[in-house]
Parts: sequence; structure tokens; C-alpha cells
Amino acid sequence: MLRIITDFDGPLIDVSDRYYYVYQNCLQHAKEPNHKIKQLSKVEFWRLKRARVPEVKIGLISGLNLEQAIQFAHRRRKIVHSLPYLKHDRILPGVIQTLEKIQKLNIDLAIVTMRREQELVTAFNKYNLARFFRSDRRYCLPNNYDKNSDIEDKLKLMTKALGELTPATEVWMIGDTEADIVAAKRNKVKVIGVLSGIRDRIQLEHYQPDFIVNNFSEAVELVIAHDSVLGIGSNFLSREWKSYLA
Repeated sequence: MLRIITDFDGPLIDVSDRYYYVYQNCLQHAKEPNHKIKQLSKVEFWRLKRARVPEVKIGLISGLNLEQAIQFAHRRRKIVHSLPYLKHDRILPGVIQTLEKIQKLNIDLAIVTMRREQELVTAFNKYNLARFFRSDRRYCLPNNYDKNSDIEDKLKLMTKALGELTPATEVWMIGDTEADIVAAKRNKVKVIGVLSGIRDRIQLEHYQPDFIVNNFSEAVELVIAHDSVLGIGSNFLSREWKSYLA
């Protein structure tokens, strides 16, 4: 049995609008009245986020003083994953079609995400995603969970998932952060980094995933191509991948 484990935000969901709205909100709350700031464009802001520039430094670049930048970073951590801002998330292009392809091929699919349960359910309901992920294939944080480091939390979730799921002949992880890569590699799972999320290529390369591709659809194509020698879903490969394998 072939299994794909995917992260949620990044591979499936575009969070850039949410993060930018939170940035704008925190900037306005941190600045003093009549204080001129240098609000970054979304493109500028997202480039810094994907390069892992610290929140305090983003505040400083935006014209805040050090004390204000610390307040800015604290508020950002408090509200960035809150339900009022989740409405700004969008499902990425091609994701639904790719999930349908996985279903047709009978590839076992699981999700391992650091979203809390309520946050995941909200998105599942909005985009009708429950049809793709069985209830026993959803691994997320409890609603009352106090988060630690991203790497530590993702590693715990991944280890739990692999310990509970039925054995598979081959397992692939698709993610967009260092936490996904570390969790997969420590569990000896092949991992594909995608560039549709919150890390750029330089950041992903530092953690040495097995592959880096643009998005979830390309990642799934790569998995199918890798397993085509077994005859798994060869008819579902795109023209580009068929050419690659020829």
C-alpha cells in the first residue's frame, strides 16, 4: 500500500493573505498615534516571511522602534492562528483535482497538521475536504494545546500517526517547512518540500528534503511517477511526467 501524508497549510492552503492581514493589524496596534510607519507591500512582506526573517526585525523594517517591534511580534503570535483571521485562507489551485486523483488511485491519504482541531474542522467544512480524509487519517493538535516549537510539535504528531496507522509499503510526506522535513526524516519517511507555502527554496534546501517542487499537484505527480514501475496510476501521469519517464 502506498501512503501520502500531507501538511495542511502550505501544500493545500494558501495562508499568505491571512498572514498579511495579521501583519497590518499588528503594525497598527504597535505604532504610536501619528507615528509614520513604512507598511510593506504583501509581496515584500511574504518574501521576508518565506526567508524566515524574525518578526521583530519585520517590525523594525516597517518603521517601529524596538519596544514597538517586540509588542508587534507578541501580538502576531497571539492572533495569527485565531479563527477570525482564518477566513482569509484560500485553497490553492489544483488541490481539489489532485485530491480526487489520489482517491481514484486508492492511495492511502493522511493529514498531519499543527492546526488545532477547531481550526482544521473550519477549513474542512469551508472547502468540503472531509471526503478526502477519513477521520482516522487526521492528525492535528487538541483545541486546548499549548504549542511548543514547530519542529517538536510536528515530530510528535508524525510519530503518533506512523505508530497508529496500518503499515504501508511506501510512505511519502509532503510539506512546506523545516518541521515537516525534520519530522519525516527522523521517522525515515521520504519527504517532498513544496514552494507554495511559507518557506522559500533556500530555507527548504537547508534541511535537505528528498525533492523540492512547486506545489502539491507536482508533489503527487512525483510520487506517482516514482511508483509507476509498480504500475500504480500510470494513466494518471501528466504529459510532462510521462515524457520524463520515457
